Amino acid sequence: MEQLVMSSGPHIHSGASDRRIMLDVILALLPAAVAGVILFGIPALWVILTCVLSAVISEFLFNLIARKKQSVGDLSAVVTGLLLALNLSVNVPLWQAALGTVFAIVLVKCVFGGIGRNFANPAITGRVFLLIAFPSTVAGGALPKGIDAASSATPLDLIGVEGAQLPTLLQMFLGQRGGAIGETCILALLIGFAYLLLRKVIRWEIPVIFVGTVFLLSLIFGGFNTAVYEVLAGGLVLGAVFMATDYTTTPITARARMLFALGCGLITFAIRWFCALPEGVSYSILCMNILAPWLEKWTRRKPLGGV
Repeated sequence: MEQLVMSSGPHIHSGASDRRIMLDVILALLPAAVAGVILFGIPALWVILTCVLSAVISEFLFNLIARKKQSVGDLSAVVTGLLLALNLSVNVPLWQAALGTVFAIVLVKCVFGGIGRNFANPAITGRVFLLIAFPSTVAGGALPKGIDAASSATPLDLIGVEGAQLPTLLQMFLGQRGGAIGETCILALLIGFAYLLLRKVIRWEIPVIFVGTVFLLSLIFGGFNTAVYEVLAGGLVLGAVFMATDYTTTPITARARMLFALGCGLITFAIRWFCALPEGVSYSILCMNILAPWLEKWTRRKPLGGV
């Protein structure tokens, strides 16, 4: 019998390679990255370059030291660095952005065996690590160029504050408000979402159920305007489209994916409304990443005649 080679999907029959899928994700993220640089200026570009270069270099050095086959060519490190950068504000020092990226690549991805074997989304885990280690600089966001305000508080911080001046819904949609580099311009994120759907890289269920759950619960507890702001603020769209849909850390079965998205929405809403934490998207996705194997087990279909 010939040697059996085992590797992470997609396999040859799928018509797509890891590199092709990662390239599609990078292309889908480009509108948000460009919008972030336009809105926040050159500092946003430095954060993006720092995270991407740190991701590629750290994966290259890990493989070199561990004497493993180089994997930087599959572009997954670029995706991780870009995603983490878009989840950070321009207020984050570059050394902290680099540290979070190295943590995500080395301790979350490479140590567990590389692409297809990580237990959680590396970019999400890197951001949570930075939130815990450096809450004063990582939590919250920065204001775009030309926006005058007394503080850099994000709309998520201002929702429910009596007398607070929230941006208009149009400003929220176009990104003219405080936040992380890649979370503010919803229009750019929706362009990326449409591209991934057209390329059949992701399915619609997880983003729609995730965002819909947050919207519905916010509608019940806070009314229509509050629900719309909750959807547009706090990186919900960025997380739902680009991180909750990660192949490795989300369930395979359809029912499990729906439960996964529902759980993300419930945890996000609970953290936002009942906990003193900056925002719940990162924490919710990380929690559901850990639960994903159990969701697959609970929703697995039994064969006909099986016990």
